[in-house]
Amino acid sequence: MAKQKRKVTKVTGEKNKKLKKASAEETLRAPEATQGTKEACPKGGAACRDPELSPELSPEEKRVLERKLKKERKKEERKRLREAGITTAQSLPAKCSGAQLALDYLCGWAQKHEKWRFQKTRQTWLLTHMYDGDKVPEEQFPTLLAYLEGLKGQARELTVQKAEALMQKLDEAGASGPDPLLLGKTQRVRQVLQLLS
Repeated sequence: MAKQKRKVTKVTGEKNKKLKKASAEETLRAPEATQGTKEACPKGGAACRDPELSPELSPEEKRVLERKLKKERKKEERKRLREAGITTAQSLPAKCSGAQLALDYLCGWAQKHEKWRFQKTRQTWLLTHMYDGDKVPEEQFPTLLAYLEGLKGQARELTVQKAEALMQKLDEAGASGPDPLLLGKTQRVRQVLQLLS
């Protein structure tokens, strides 16, 4: 007997929830259908849909109704703006470029910030672009050299190998004629080789 009573109360509870949901939807739809008539709502359509003015709704129904009204208002606002010709493009926060993130990483290392931590991608970017004067400015290159002193293991070996290979290419290209861009790279490569060898 006790089990049957529990099932009955569970079933009726589910039915009550469905009825409340249906009544909330009906109260939302009914004023929209009868917005022009004053018999349905003496103060107008918006007042009938206002959860505070309809005391027969439960708190849950009021929340549901408020959310639906909020969505409707946003939709109407977007429609009004679209008709006025104003686009509602949401401005996303500008993302920093990889170059800026890597240089900030380097500055954080140099200033010994407590929040600084090793990041492989930032180090890889720095090692890849360290010879390019446009990407790693001249004023930050000494900081990068100090950072390179701490390189260990395979990162150090690969950096030396790449610098030696680049030095050979630059020597071959420099033999054909002096180029100011190559001259800056050559100086950087020599400094890196001197530091790591």
